[in-house]
Amino acid sequence: MRTQRFSWLCVWLAVLGNEFVSGTFPKAQNVTWDSLNFKTLLTWSPKPVNYTYTVEFSKQHQDKERNRLCIQTSETECDLTADLKDLKGRYNAEVLSEPMRDASSDLIEPPYTTSPWFIPYQDTTIGKPDFKIKVSEDQRKITLYVADIPTAILNAQRQRMTIRDIFKEDLQYKVIYRKAKSSGKKEKYSTSSEIELTDLDRGVSYCFNVQAYISSRKTEKQLGELSHVLCSPEGDMSIFEEYSLAVIAAAILSIIVIISAVIAIIVVCCKRQQRAKNKAKERVPLKHV
Repeated sequence: MRTQRFSWLCVWLAVLGNEFVSGTFPKAQNVTWDSLNFKTLLTWSPKPVNYTYTVEFSKQHQDKERNRLCIQTSETECDLTADLKDLKGRYNAEVLSEPMRDASSDLIEPPYTTSPWFIPYQDTTIGKPDFKIKVSEDQRKITLYVADIPTAILNAQRQRMTIRDIFKEDLQYKVIYRKAKSSGKKEKYSTSSEIELTDLDRGVSYCFNVQAYISSRKTEKQLGELSHVLCSPEGDMSIFEEYSLAVIAAAILSIIVIISAVIAIIVVCCKRQQRAKNKAKERVPLKHV
């Protein structure tokens, strides 16, 4: 009896194992594109157990291709940066669930999940730019020098291209600035990486944020990540710049009033003293000859 039960258990396990190899692998879930400065990863879940994933990708209206590092892999991401050569092309990908590398299988078509469409030029996120501040000698102008962000794309000389190399006239920078001691903000857009601001108060400290702005993109994807805040130092201001004319006039008037009052008091005191001396002289009797 025990032998019979054991035999049935072996048969059941064999059938179950055959079904697993034959096509019951779980499909990939949450297949998404994760792209920053044109470094583009395809990501998904869950982590595979006793099976693998293979990635196939294609440009719209073209044949599917495979990245050799993403064939029967146990990873849940695939770097397709170098494969998406046409940055304005429209791509999608499929993540196939397949047997382990040396496992036999009679799968006709493995289960798969398809990604959304992805256009690198339109969809990659642009990161935080770095920039420096220079205040003019007369403290009436501040210039921002923005460093164009390097990307993961290489040119023909195998050098990294910047976002300006790729976006060209589509690239602008948005500057958000305010007085260091105020919450009111202003904005300025510039097509240049060297941005001059002249509508500033002399000697006042200003704080700046910068982010890339791609004018040809959809509204929700036009702005890149916001940079860190950078503030200019406070400069020396003349009294006329630090205070309004009304305040200065009121201060001068107050000084004049005070001086006038002091002078008036001195004059009154001097006159009283003189009167007192004169009265004292009048009281002294004349000496007889």
